[in-house]
Amino acid sequence: MSDRTSSSQAITPPAGVSLRNAVLSRIQWRFESPPGTPVHAWLCHPERCVALSGMRGSTTALSGMLASAPLYFRFTLQPGQRPVRVQGLQVIVNYQ
Repeated sequence: MSDRTSSSQAITPPAGVSLRNAVLSRIQWRFESPPGTPVHAWLCHPERCVALSGMRGSTTALSGMLASAPLYFRFTLQPGQRPVRVQGLQVIVNYQ
């Protein structure tokens, strides 16, 4: 809906992966939206969100933050824009 922000479910590390004091380094993301439909997107950590430049890319803007914390996508549409389906959400997290 164009009048509110939508968020994905939390993306958590796989079960059994020990991230005791690990921190994020580089994150790659990907999502799909219908062609020609602008979507404003952010990748969020509990401490901050980073604006995404497109439907795929990578960022080091969350470097140094705890890797054990969940990530999630946040999306908004332009005012008056009809609802769209965003799908194929994917993140690949590199950590140290």
